[in-house]
Amino acid sequence: MSDSDPELPEDDTGPTAAELEAAGQNALFGDPAPAPAPARPAQASGQAYRVLARKYRPQTFSELIGQEAMVRTLANAIARDRLAHAFLMTGVRGVGKTSTARLIAKALNCVGPDGQGGPTIDPCGQCEACTAIAEGRHIDVIEMDAASNTGVDDVREIIEQVRYAAVSARYKIYIIDEVHMLSRNAFNALLKTLEEPPPHVKFLFATTEVDKLPVTVLSRTQRFDLRRIPASLLAEHFAKVCRLEGVEADAEALAIIANAAEGSVRDGLSILDQAIAHADLDGEGKVTAARVRDMLGLADKSAQRRLLGHLLEGDAKALLGAVDEQYALGVEPIALIRALMDLTHRVTLAQVSGSEADAPTEDERAALSDFAARLGAGELHRLWQLLLKGHDEVRTGPDPLVSLQMALLRILHAAQMPDPGKLAKRIEELAASGFAAAPAGANGQAAAAPAVPAPAAASPLLSWAALVDQVDASGQLRVAQIMRDRVRVIEIGPERIVYEQADTFPDDPAPDIREALFKVTGKRWMIERGTGASQPSLREAAEAEAAAEDARIRADPLVKAAFEAFPDAELMPAQPARAAAGGPPWH
Repeated sequence: MSDSDPELPEDDTGPTAAELEAAGQNALFGDPAPAPAPARPAQASGQAYRVLARKYRPQTFSELIGQEAMVRTLANAIARDRLAHAFLMTGVRGVGKTSTARLIAKALNCVGPDGQGGPTIDPCGQCEACTAIAEGRHIDVIEMDAASNTGVDDVREIIEQVRYAAVSARYKIYIIDEVHMLSRNAFNALLKTLEEPPPHVKFLFATTEVDKLPVTVLSRTQRFDLRRIPASLLAEHFAKVCRLEGVEADAEALAIIANAAEGSVRDGLSILDQAIAHADLDGEGKVTAARVRDMLGLADKSAQRRLLGHLLEGDAKALLGAVDEQYALGVEPIALIRALMDLTHRVTLAQVSGSEADAPTEDERAALSDFAARLGAGELHRLWQLLLKGHDEVRTGPDPLVSLQMALLRILHAAQMPDPGKLAKRIEELAASGFAAAPAGANGQAAAAPAVPAPAAASPLLSWAALVDQVDASGQLRVAQIMRDRVRVIEIGPERIVYEQADTFPDDPAPDIREALFKVTGKRWMIERGTGASQPSLREAAEAEAAAEDARIRADPLVKAAFEAFPDAELMPAQPARAAAGGPPWH
């Protein structure tokens, strides 16, 4: 079912699935018979043990699980005699790329039990071609490991051989595993032959890294993307293997193994092999969930739920105690936070679907459903984001345990903060009730907004601000800035301005202002310093206006309520573009 490195021809040690089925035992890929599970096949003395991943390698397309779309495409191509000259199988490790290549070789070269058959999606498994290909000894089916044959010389040997017809088979077939390992020169040397091979030659490529293949190669092959096998389907497959091996296994244990396999049949069978050996240590021979967790260093499911409960309840002491307990049992910090992420994900799915949570035991289903009912959607998404950030810290931190503790404590305290949606609703309720109509002064009374000094009387035809804008628009930026910052107008009239300085600089700005106004008005202005009631400078007026606006905003009931909920909050100025567009100058 899985990819593997090039291997020696397999011996006949141990019964195959077909032999077991023929003997009346439970079929590997069919429904279990009502008869009790058979005794575990005894291993003949002196014969080497074959691991499950090799022993239960699929021998027909019907035994290839999880790749129905590819099988259907191949069946139609064979039935219509529309076979490509080159096939490319891609996918993660252990999903059946090399096994599929061997099955295609069988399908194309099978002649049937009577020797008269043609290409078929259901090879007989009995003719010489089928048995020789299954045992890896067929002279016309050449398997090549590209990882150890990367050079152009290796490809040149293939090019020399393809011109000769097959010795005993219908097609000469080249299976190149991990084809992405070929060098660029090797690919270039193969291109012409790959595009126009002799009619008796088929190329079957397998790779885990299809993105490393040149586009010129991809365009010359028919590509099949083999999918990861769903965990539920893997668990069913492992259960059938256990029945054939005469091993008892808990459904939860098989579910754990299926999840740990991450869609790879070979990885899962390797873990199952290890679990069976682990179960034999005490003579019981039963694969249990507790033993599998202990073997893989995974957190106990009930411990995960307790940990999540401590996290949501804000019990820091119990939280750290649970973490220490799991760490002492051998659970890695990264595995613990991943378990919490998986738990959060399943709770969220249960909440969204509104159906019963996906869990192997009744206790776990009840616990997940309870979490889904207690937590809001926003809380779950916030919890997921915090766990995701914590995962990165645990993975990259110098001390994973310390990183885990600090990350979980941060999540614990964040969980106690008010939900933003609920807070906004509360603020609206407070505003509706007229809470905190205005900020209080030192004596407890509502503070009045700071007053902006009233401008002195001036001619309605003249405006100091307008004159400053004209100077600024003429490009005299320095003088315009002096007029804004340093001049308090006492009197303004036609070609005459009386002012006082708003600073203590010794230099007199009058000459610069006089020259600037002449340039923009064409008239000679009398600019003189005087005394008396004056307007604030334009800068002082703007600052007073901003202070008044700030006071007005802080007096707003919504803003007041927000500051009550978040005492350390700050009132930030809005972007200039927002203020210019008419929006409030804060956010």
